[in-house]
Amino acid sequence: MALMPKRVKFRKSQRGRMKGKAQRGNYVAFGDFGLQAMEQVWMSAQQIEAGRVAATHFLRREGKLWVRVFPDKPISGKPLETRMGKGKGEPEYWACCVRPGRILFELGGVPEDLAKQALRRVANKMPIRTRLVVRRRGL
Repeated sequence: MALMPKRVKFRKSQRGRMKGKAQRGNYVAFGDFGLQAMEQVWMSAQQIEAGRVAATHFLRREGKLWVRVFPDKPISGKPLETRMGKGKGEPEYWACCVRPGRILFELGGVPEDLAKQALRRVANKMPIRTRLVVRRRGL
């Protein structure tokens, strides 16, 4: 089942702007390897879930996977062939605002070659360019 908040203060949100690079969540914090976004995008809950399923299916419950993004923005849309006016459309799906540098997924407890293969499968499900990053030791 796709991720979504349990409850929100407002049902519909404004579009907002995604400028600049990620200020938070831009380093590998939990695992040993991470998948980092190189572009900005609204990533839907379905895309996040597809990446999670791809990784867990490939790893067969080996190691640990962390999903570092959560879809908390409702994206609304009006039905096709609807005239202008009559207010804002209903929420259609939930998305996460991803800026360049954000860590999307992390893996730990697996060897490097296995982690690279798993994260490559996750990257194929993502709508943007990503890169593999390794945890920095001795900070």
